[in-house]
Amino acid sequence: MKPQIPMDSTKLLHPFVFYLSAALAIFRYLQTGFFSLRRIPIIFTVFDTVISLYFRLCGLSPFTVDLDDQTTMHFWTSNHRRFNKPNLVMIHGYGGDARWQFVYQVGSLSRNFNLYVPDLLFFGQSSSKRSGRTDAFQARCLAECLKRFGVDKFSVYSISYGGFVAYRMAEICPEEVEKVVIVSSGVGCSDDQIEEQIKKIGRDPAEILLPKNPQDLRLLVNLSVYKCKPLRWLPDFFLQEFINVMVNHQRKEKLELLEHLLAKKALINLPILTQETLLVWGDQDNVFPVNLAYQLQRHLGPRSRVKIIKEMGHAANIRVA
Repeated sequence: MKPQIPMDSTKLLHPFVFYLSAALAIFRYLQTGFFSLRRIPIIFTVFDTVISLYFRLCGLSPFTVDLDDQTTMHFWTSNHRRFNKPNLVMIHGYGGDARWQFVYQVGSLSRNFNLYVPDLLFFGQSSSKRSGRTDAFQARCLAECLKRFGVDKFSVYSISYGGFVAYRMAEICPEEVEKVVIVSSGVGCSDDQIEEQIKKIGRDPAEILLPKNPQDLRLLVNLSVYKCKPLRWLPDFFLQEFINVMVNHQRKEKLELLEHLLAKKALINLPILTQETLLVWGDQDNVFPVNLAYQLQRHLGPRSRVKIIKEMGHAANIRVA
């Protein structure tokens, strides 16, 4: 007769195995880094590994979808799809990959939704050899990936550049997209408004959104948050590691995405979405001022509403004390 493991022991076994696995993973990366100092940004790799482990703790796992022989998209998705939970797609903006931008949200959202968290093309581990650089191209690729996951109904939560992609998804997939959340995005900006905001900031947008040095990265973060400087305690070498890994990877393609957004004329006939749409803005957004939220709401009509977060900057997905 086989011995029975007490139920309490079984409950304790799972967290023990997780933390042991986490410790071994961090040790492995550290060990690899120490033996190849010139190749691997050690400290950044440890932080990056911890974030990945946190996503796993939240019940998510990484998946890669090969759309064809030229385009690949990387996702973090819920391990077990619960049919009594709605599906939520989280679409990031510039500034790192999906994990770094949504690390504050996945814990609570994973308890209530089946999550699909992609790296947009040319961010993280997603890439394409095709020439498409439009938000519509991103949206079509993302929609095709979800179809292959068997997801036929979903809502989208997006921030900044991700808002452009989410808007396109809602337009081209009206039956599949149920609800839309857009956070701090420039959707619907006129050419004059874009030019005015660039003049106000006083820098080339590419220099800020795709920083080459720690000073420019600090400027990007200071523009994005309100009342604090969250990077003030981080040394320059760590910020440079972040730039080398997150920004410089596929830098040319990221720049082309940005050039498309800045070069295209404002859409005179911006479609009116059929889905319920929530527009979330920080009242101290220095990138896309709060009046743009109300401007987009007026365009969308009665199926949209605005939620303003007080004492919050552009990075409304990150609350810094």
